[in-house]
Amino acid sequence: MGFTLVSGGTDNHLVLVDLRAQNLTGKQAEHFLDEIGVTVNKNAIPNDPASPLVTSGVRIGVPAVTSRGMVEADMVAIGDIIAMTLTSPDDSAAQDKARTMVAELCRKYPLYA
Repeated sequence: MGFTLVSGGTDNHLVLVDLRAQNLTGKQAEHFLDEIGVTVNKNAIPNDPASPLVTSGVRIGVPAVTSRGMVEADMVAIGDIIAMTLTSPDDSAAQDKARTMVAELCRKYPLYA
């Protein structure tokens, strides 16, 4: 979807995304995703030109969703949600759709049965 993964893939349960090509900071991405219900952490990338308080990347962890029972197809949906949110941060319709998709996943996989 046009995002650069620092390791070139998913070598473990963490994904570090370089957002410089999207002209976003990690701080902005963390905020945009938080607004729709997705929690990520701003994170420095190797040789990050941005300050540690801003960063050029985000860290995405998978354990929180796998512990809810989500599977690979759900990870694809989460990727779609993240991409929609970060490629259209000023598009309220896209943000509403992403928020709805998050709510549907959370209903499908509740924290407590």
